[in-house]
Amino acid sequence: MTAGRAAVLEAGELLVSDVEFADPGPGEVLVKIVASGVCHTDLGVIAGGIPFPSPGIIGHEGAGVVERVGEGVTGLAAGDKVLLSFTSCGSCAVCESGHPAYCETWLPRNLLGMLRPEGSGDVTRGGTAVASHFFGQSSFAQYAIADERAAVKVGADADLAVLAPLGCGVLTGFGSMWNVLDPGEGDIVAVYGTGAVGLSAVIAASLRHPSQLIAIDLVDERLQLAEEFGATATINAGTEDVAARLAELTGGRGVNLSFDTTGSPRVARGAIDAASVRGTVLVCGAPPPGTEIPVDIQGILSGKVLRGVTMGDTDPATLLPRLIALHAEGKLPLERIEKRYTLDEIARAADDMHHGVSVKPVIVF
Repeated sequence: MTAGRAAVLEAGELLVSDVEFADPGPGEVLVKIVASGVCHTDLGVIAGGIPFPSPGIIGHEGAGVVERVGEGVTGLAAGDKVLLSFTSCGSCAVCESGHPAYCETWLPRNLLGMLRPEGSGDVTRGGTAVASHFFGQSSFAQYAIADERAAVKVGADADLAVLAPLGCGVLTGFGSMWNVLDPGEGDIVAVYGTGAVGLSAVIAASLRHPSQLIAIDLVDERLQLAEEFGATATINAGTEDVAARLAELTGGRGVNLSFDTTGSPRVARGAIDAASVRGTVLVCGAPPPGTEIPVDIQGILSGKVLRGVTMGDTDPATLLPRLIALHAEGKLPLERIEKRYTLDEIARAADDMHHGVSVKPVIVF
């Protein structure tokens, strides 16, 4: 057993506690966490909108150093630096086709923490099991027992405290734009919500040089960042009529590629209404189960497409190295969106993110 501290979610609160980590089981690695980003999906679990057993450890943007490896692990060794992302089975038809974000067992493996290999390592508190394995990692702790498939080896010189948020928020935003919407130079692109996911999508879109790149948010400071990251126009939805401004900016044509990162049915409906003929609206986010988007069937008969996306439809082993390279080239300025906190400050970090004080909190151990 390895002793450490973790932020244990219990009754809607993150309480820092002493816990014990078992040795990694088959296909798992014990990672000493250096840093972990805080994501809106974590906030959804804290608020009770996403089911996860309690008491439990969440967190899914971990970065650290491998301490021990379990049986059958061949691609990682003690001392390797790794970024942690989502996990997948690796053997279903979808995984084998290169789309592990749509793994047939993605939901129980990642969000519910219920599908684990036999002999998987447990986390305990005072001898009682604490739910873990969130996204195959549970990184709000000094250690994580992570799936090998959730871990991507990075260079020995990697700054893990800076790169930690790549595992979910940045990967989702960048991948959704790069892999799914795939804008070209003649496209009009709109990004709804400029948190870490939205800003990463803005950066990805700017690298494709669309004719217009419009960012929409409620916070002027985030819209200023979007402009610095490549947006050609911004709209403050709290002070401006979004539909009227989009019509003005597009000459009444509408937006042909929209990305809604907010998880809000109202925002998604607005994006559908503002879409062009044959326009696509891509939605991500994790609102509570049962959340529905109202759609006027007559309104979509002009070929409009409403599409969902998980984790940017990415393979972390492929995209994370590309994102690290872009950061090294100065094209992915992660430091501009990050704010660091200690583990004991994690409740404040979550609150700051919820209230827009911090775009991307990073817990540094």
